Amino acid sequence: MRKHPAKHRVVVLALPRVVAFDLTIATQVFGHEGHGRYAMTVCAVDGGSVSTTTAGLELTVAATLGALDDADTVIVPGFRRGPAPPRALEALRHAHRRGVRIASICTGAFALAQAGLLDGRRATTHWAHADALAQEHPGIVVDASALYIDEGEVITSAGLAAGLDMCLYLVGRDHGQAAAIQRARHMVTPLHRAGGQAQFIPVGVPGEDDELAEVITWASSNLHRPITVADLARQGVMSSRTLHRSFRTRFRMSPRAWLIQQRLRAACALLENGGITIDEVARRTGLGTATNLRAHFQRAFATTPTAYRRAFTQ
Repeated sequence: MRKHPAKHRVVVLALPRVVAFDLTIATQVFGHEGHGRYAMTVCAVDGGSVSTTTAGLELTVAATLGALDDADTVIVPGFRRGPAPPRALEALRHAHRRGVRIASICTGAFALAQAGLLDGRRATTHWAHADALAQEHPGIVVDASALYIDEGEVITSAGLAAGLDMCLYLVGRDHGQAAAIQRARHMVTPLHRAGGQAQFIPVGVPGEDDELAEVITWASSNLHRPITVADLARQGVMSSRTLHRSFRTRFRMSPRAWLIQQRLRAACALLENGGITIDEVARRTGLGTATNLRAHFQRAFATTPTAYRRAFTQ
């Protein structure tokens, strides 16, 4: 008789004042995966009632910290910033010592930091809390721009929807990119964002934002055309140096990297259509040839346009 592989045990640790959205991201991705590859448990320090950051909403959780003893992956959703319960921190340390993969969503990174699991590592959190994480834990290299950062046995993600990107990434890491795409399709969300893509961080005075918005609007409407950085600068009536500085400040990336990102997002939308050839997708998005599209797609998403289309048009 063929033996079925053991399920990967995912434990979601709900700390007091847990962010309900973050919690449900993890439970939705792993608790409803559909192929029997994951077993998902939500636990709290002592079990019982857990308050959330959502007014009037409380959760009843049966499992306690003992659930971490059998976990293969522990996910810590965001919670109201402050000291995490000492017993929870010790449970995280113990899990880490025995090689459990530990991930955080949003302010869940503060619990990992308090447990000492992020010392000497790169990490991210919601951009609004990144400065506090860096100040409270100077031993961490905080990257406020990344959607998620994989340090091997410890993974951190930015706020809210970035947690979904990270969880889908973990599915891909466990079972291949095709599995991640299938999970995204089932959840009716496109797999558009890799970890290195920037969080949307609203910065700059209104005048600067308005000036850059004109450039962005024009570029987004002309993705089918060859566009250079000089073209963008002329559209914004600014020097190339000023343009670079504005993009770095606003999007944490160069104008060229932003432009490629937009072309790839447009390509994903066209691929999901199903009725357009790969060559036409490349032409309409300004990537030129199918070969060039495949190269950029592989670099950004670790899959091919054809595989992406197949997953979203089944």
